[in-house]
Amino acid sequence: MIFEASEFVFKAPPIVSRARRVLIKPSAGYPVSYPVTTSREILSLIIKGIRQISDADILLLDGTPGGGPIYPMYQALGYDFPRVLTLDVKDCIWVEVDNPLSKSLVVPTFWVPNVVLSSDYLISVAPLKVVRGVGNLSIMNLFSLLPSGKYGDGSRGGWEDLFDLGIEKVLTDLYFTLPFDLGIIEAQQKFISQGEPTKGEVEECGKIFVGEPYQVDLEASQALGIRADYLGLIEEAREGFEI
Repeated sequence: MIFEASEFVFKAPPIVSRARRVLIKPSAGYPVSYPVTTSREILSLIIKGIRQISDADILLLDGTPGGGPIYPMYQALGYDFPRVLTLDVKDCIWVEVDNPLSKSLVVPTFWVPNVVLSSDYLISVAPLKVVRGVGNLSIMNLFSLLPSGKYGDGSRGGWEDLFDLGIEKVLTDLYFTLPFDLGIIEAQQKFISQGEPTKGEVEECGKIFVGEPYQVDLEASQALGIRADYLGLIEEAREGFEI
């Protein structure tokens, strides 16, 4: 669904009323405000919407490129919500999870934080970014849940082993392995970068996209003319996989 950003109110799905633990994955890897990272304002709306129907534990979880601590980023971004627990990927217990596809594209297993597996409802909240001509949307936002120390030596900021396999294929495998329930793309503005993560151009869009992560990325990419090649790979894989 597409909403006008100025009128957006988050209405939590009814299933959240039965959840004991809701995990929100923002984009918080840099101490630079929206649109580089997820805004405090939209997180506040999401938390408020959850609290209207549920007393579930609410967790914020993210990690930084290269494996540095995330808490200074949370502080810089104002993520100081009452009754919300902030967590760092690097401090979690990591569990190796099998890719449920009968034939993975490139990654048969992923190391993921155990708290993801023990949460009842999972939400990815991503700012709208286009990096080197390619969309960074709600599924790409899941990438920083992976412990960078497991996938490279840090020479390129972490995760270099996965990038070498082909990021579009890795995202496809990740989508099926980490079945997030909801994707939210914060598209009041579009951040356009040529590779520098905190520097780029900003365009006004005035929208919020909400839906299942594949569907929401597809809707945003089509509505805004953004390239996201992994969506075609996901569609092909879905043909032989019951989600």
